[in-house]
Amino acid sequence: MGRALAAAGHEVRLMSPEYVRPYVKAQKNDERDAEAIAEAATRPTMRFVTLKSEEQLDMQSLHRVRDRLVGERTALMNQIRSLLLERGIVVPQGKARLATALSSLLDEEAKALAPRMLTLMADLRDQWRMLNERILAFDAEFAEAAKADQGARRLMSIPGIGPLNATALSAAIGDAATFARGRDLAAWLGLVPRKVTTGGKPKLVGITKRGSKYLRKMLIQGARAALPVIRASHTRLGAWLRGLLARAHVNTAAVALAGKMARIAWALLRHEQVYSAAPAA
Repeated sequence: MGRALAAAGHEVRLMSPEYVRPYVKAQKNDERDAEAIAEAATRPTMRFVTLKSEEQLDMQSLHRVRDRLVGERTALMNQIRSLLLERGIVVPQGKARLATALSSLLDEEAKALAPRMLTLMADLRDQWRMLNERILAFDAEFAEAAKADQGARRLMSIPGIGPLNATALSAAIGDAATFARGRDLAAWLGLVPRKVTTGGKPKLVGITKRGSKYLRKMLIQGARAALPVIRASHTRLGAWLRGLLARAHVNTAAVALAGKMARIAWALLRHEQVYSAAPAA
């Protein structure tokens, strides 16, 4: 709808519903909603969202479908573990260990389960393999898309950002000039501390957790994977991370590193550069 209106010559302004809600008067209805939208759009500090292109929307749709498949695979694995646990079979954590346990149980010489349960486990294993194949197909598609996208290639130069994170960020951010600085992008992703002020005394608590939960989750997972490598590196980022780990929990450091990665991503997209780690002083 937004692209159709823009093609007709109209100026399209998209706003988050949470920014319009404070302007709704009394009971909610269509007339008051329209009045609140018109009032919020005239505010000089209002934040607007840029229109997504067809390619960006397609990439975001692919990520949503892959995320759903990953959730289904996790639920299926948990169900297999619970069914085996009811019969006294405890499987250690890990996909490889679960696959090994299923292979040994479905062996012709194994008699640990009833014949009907063996058939059920074989069917669940086939579903698991099908989900793995579909997820791997999406991963291969994201890898090819990242190679073709110049912005995604810049983002992949950041430690902890691979094809999945790069394509998701590139599709969600679009034009980096929308954000005035890197902190605005980190705040848009909900990776900045939330400030609580009481009696004139400000206090920083947990992150705001605003914006896309999927992007925030992917960045934190990438930061957690890259944390050991960055900590051991003789760079400014490594020195900063070592100092943070000396006074904060590793989970706090991983979230802080994810926020730092978001700011670096904005800088690379805004200035069209490739990440280069600066040596420590």
